Amino acid sequence: MRVRSARLLSVFTTTVLLSLGSAGCIKQALMDGQIEATRKGAAAIDTLGDYEVARTIAFNGLGQFEGMRYLAPENEDALFMLTKNWGGATYGFIEDELEQAEDADGSESEAYAYQQSRARGGYDRAIFYGIKLLERRHPGFEAARKNDDTIRAWLQGFDDAERDVEALFWTGYAWLSKINVAKEDPALVGELFIGAAIMERAVQLDETYMHGSGHVALGAYHARNAMAELDEAKKHFDRALEINGGKHLFTQLNYATKYYCMKGDQQNYEKLLKEVIAANDPLPAQRLQNTIAKRRAKRFMKKSRLDACGF
Repeated sequence: MRVRSARLLSVFTTTVLLSLGSAGCIKQALMDGQIEATRKGAAAIDTLGDYEVARTIAFNGLGQFEGMRYLAPENEDALFMLTKNWGGATYGFIEDELEQAEDADGSESEAYAYQQSRARGGYDRAIFYGIKLLERRHPGFEAARKNDDTIRAWLQGFDDAERDVEALFWTGYAWLSKINVAKEDPALVGELFIGAAIMERAVQLDETYMHGSGHVALGAYHARNAMAELDEAKKHFDRALEINGGKHLFTQLNYATKYYCMKGDQQNYEKLLKEVIAANDPLPAQRLQNTIAKRRAKRFMKKSRLDACGF
C-alpha cells in the first residue's frame, strides 16, 4: 500500500512540475508573440504627420518596449525595437529640443548642456541594445572594437541581409549620431570608426534599406568637417537620391546641412532645403520622417544657421 501511495505521489509531483513548466513555456510564447505583433504594428507610426502626436506615442512606446524587454530579456524583437526607437526618438525629438536650445541660448548655455546630455543618453541606450542584439548573433564585439581592422573583420560575420541589416543600420546610426551631438569629446570622436564600419557593413548588405538612409548617414559622416572626405560624401548623397528619388526628405536635408554647408555653397544649400519645405507628402509610408525633415529644414533656413555655415 505504501509503495503504491509513493508511486502515486511521484506521478502527481511529476505531473505538477510538468504543468508548471508548460505554463512557463506558454507564458513565454505569449509574450514573444505579443512583442512580435507590436513590432509589426509599429510601422503605422511612420505614417503619422502630426509631430506632437508622434512625439507622445514615441516615448510611450519606449516605455512599453522597456517593460517587454524586462520580461523577455533575450527577445530579439524587443532588442531591435529598443535600438530603433531610442535612436529614432532621440534624433526626431530630443535633438530637436537640443537645436531649439542652441538657437535660443547658445551652445554654451545650461539649457543646451541639458539637452545634449539627454541626446547622448538616448543614443547610449540605443547602442546598448543594438550591441546586445548583434552579439546574440555573433559574439566578440568588445575584442573587435580595438581598431578598424578588428571591427571590420568581426562585421564580416554578419552576412545575412534579411536578418542583419536592420540591427546593423540602427546600431551604426545611433553610434554616429551620438558622436555628432558631442563632437567636443575626443574620446567619443576616437571611436567614430566603429560607427562608420557598422554602417558601411549595413550598406554593403542592403543599400536600399530605409530608402537609402545608410548612404545618407555615410554622406554625413564623410562631410563631418572641412578636412573630411567631401567627394566621398557627395557620392553617398547622390546614390541615396537615386535610390529614393528624392521622396525621403532626410536625404536633401542632410545633403544641404552637411555637405553644402561644409562646401560653402549657399545656392544649393537653400535650393535643397526649399525643396524639402515645399514637398507635399511624397512618401506616405515615411510621413513622420518627412514631417521631421520639413521641420528641421525650416530651422536651418534661419539666419543664425546660414551664418554658422559661413554664408
